[in-house]
Amino acid sequence: MSKDLHAVILAAGQGTRMKSARPKVLQEIAGHSLLAHVLDQQARPLGAQVHVVYGHGGEQVRAAFADDESLNWVEQAQQLGTGHAVAQALPGIPDEAVVLILYGDVPMVSPDSLRALCDAAREGELAILTVEMADPAGYGRILRDARGAIAGIVEHKDADASQRAIREVNTGLLAAPAAALRRWVGALGNDNAQGEYYLTDCVSHAVADGVEVRAIHARSEAEVAGVNDRIQLAALERACQASIAQAVMRDGLQLIDPARFDLRGRLVAGRDCCIDVNCVLEGEVILGDDVRIGPNCLLRNVRVGDGTRIEANSVLDGAEVGPGCTVGPFARLRPGTRLAEGARIGNFVETKQARVGPGSKINHLSYVGDAELGAGVNVGAGTITCNYDGVNKHRTTIEDGAFIGSDTALVAPVNIGRNATIGAGSVITRDAPADTLTVARGKQRSVDGWKRPSKKKDN
Repeated sequence: MSKDLHAVILAAGQGTRMKSARPKVLQEIAGHSLLAHVLDQQARPLGAQVHVVYGHGGEQVRAAFADDESLNWVEQAQQLGTGHAVAQALPGIPDEAVVLILYGDVPMVSPDSLRALCDAAREGELAILTVEMADPAGYGRILRDARGAIAGIVEHKDADASQRAIREVNTGLLAAPAAALRRWVGALGNDNAQGEYYLTDCVSHAVADGVEVRAIHARSEAEVAGVNDRIQLAALERACQASIAQAVMRDGLQLIDPARFDLRGRLVAGRDCCIDVNCVLEGEVILGDDVRIGPNCLLRNVRVGDGTRIEANSVLDGAEVGPGCTVGPFARLRPGTRLAEGARIGNFVETKQARVGPGSKINHLSYVGDAELGAGVNVGAGTITCNYDGVNKHRTTIEDGAFIGSDTALVAPVNIGRNATIGAGSVITRDAPADTLTVARGKQRSVDGWKRPSKKKDN
């Protein structure tokens, strides 16, 4: 689309049924606000200059997009209807432009439908997006004349019984030449049940001007679904996730059950990857080839190398996992974790700001934070790096080939030398030399004649 396209996004609604302190357009589906979906999936792919009409909670809305200097913000101080909202934006749009009207709470309209609207408007027509609904209650009905041409739109509250039986409804999305739209909006009145200036009344003005009104039919109800309450938000989330699942499967990703997969960000997956049920991916997730992710996992801002296995019930957040690694089950990789090729993180292991070298293993019940592990290190069950002194964090370094016995506490800052062995149950407070066994634990003794306490008998 050329730069003569101006998109006006109506985002001033209060959304009282959400019962939320956040404006409706900042409610989220698939990890992004409704308004972000409209911007990124509708207006920007068309190359439109964007005007956002804001009202309730406007400062929150503007703050959420403070880094986007391309947006023209237009305040609607009083919410007097959709026609009034568009009227606030029209002064900033030249007559020779085409205007596309979008809604900040209708996030799933396809670019193809919008292109069809804009193409019709470029031909001088008023183009509106319609859809057939099984239950059209609440929507404006499309009125057609005897020839089948669109003659007008009647809002649900103003419709009579025969009009309410019509199933073709107006979605509110439209495109028109700017000069004509300016004229039609200027002629709007508010003599209706709501006392508002309806944008839909532009249809009857266009008909009166002899301008053809063309209906572009949406593919489904889901494409044009809006959001008014939490129930509709949840339904739209599922519809959006179903669409995402189909898209990633078309790109070659195997989903064991598409209905139990959530992507709340951006996913790039190599060949022959498979994701099991109930997995959530957030932020930017990049998978190499032949990656397998078990059930009930959360991956957030993660990069995973070829051939790696993420076992069930694992959480990876801000981690980079190399090729041929195994993680989990029940593992937690916190931000700053970096696993080199062939590293293994086992069950109930937590890492944070830890670099784990090639082939190193932390297999059971351990916490390794602020640490540097070389190649071929073995960390026994129950090992912890004591990295925090209550004020500052300190690092632990474990060099290549070291063996850390079970139930060991490494009190940072501390260095474990190359091929060193730490005896099980040790509390290491000083550097352990290379190629040496280091043991730091209390001397074992047995006390002769000691007896266990016995429970006193009741008198």
